[in-house]
Amino acid sequence: MAVEIVTLFPEVFAPFVGLSIIGRAVEGGSISVRYHNILDALKDGERADATPYGGGPGMVMRLEPIVRIVDRIAAEAPVYEKRAVVVPSPSGKRFEQADAVALSGLDRLVLVCGHYEGIDERLGAVVDIREFSLGDFVLTGGELPALAILDSTARLVEGAIRPESARSESFMEGTLDHPSFTRPPSFRGVDVPEVLLSGDHARIAEWRREQSRERTRRRRPDLET
Repeated sequence: MAVEIVTLFPEVFAPFVGLSIIGRAVEGGSISVRYHNILDALKDGERADATPYGGGPGMVMRLEPIVRIVDRIAAEAPVYEKRAVVVPSPSGKRFEQADAVALSGLDRLVLVCGHYEGIDERLGAVVDIREFSLGDFVLTGGELPALAILDSTARLVEGAIRPESARSESFMEGTLDHPSFTRPPSFRGVDVPEVLLSGDHARIAEWRREQSRERTRRRRPDLET
């Protein structure tokens, strides 16, 4: 998968992209990441933002430099590739694991990060975009939600993590993941469940399934169908 990040602040992404699962996926060739600084797409005398029509506080990001970047990415890409332009936005659909799964099947993911009071609404009229929200709260810009979307999507790209690890994670089967334990077997009087020390893999698998169901019932009953 090719990932294209369109932002005013590319320096936010570089340290994270070089670490852990995404870093290994990039190093192994499963994912490539390019940064497109919106300021570099400005023409002489242009600004990246302007005051909102109709008045009001703050500044609104202008369309022109963003569309130039997106158009250039599309022009350089193979004609028949599967591509999506994703814009983090509080007005977007709530981002869920199913969305990460869908995005992981793309050839190219373009993440456009807004800032200030957001991007001129007409972006969605001239570019086919998908808007996603992480929840009902406000962030300073689109960089942090873009990182979250990138992380949850990239880990599902073939070669990023082992397939069995991806299949067993929370939400993949509509439930939360089971509890996990490691050494020591006892800490301050709290013991690891005996079944996990038994070596009986059938019992362990059944215990984990039941714990997953029980945790979901207790903590996220909305996930139950």
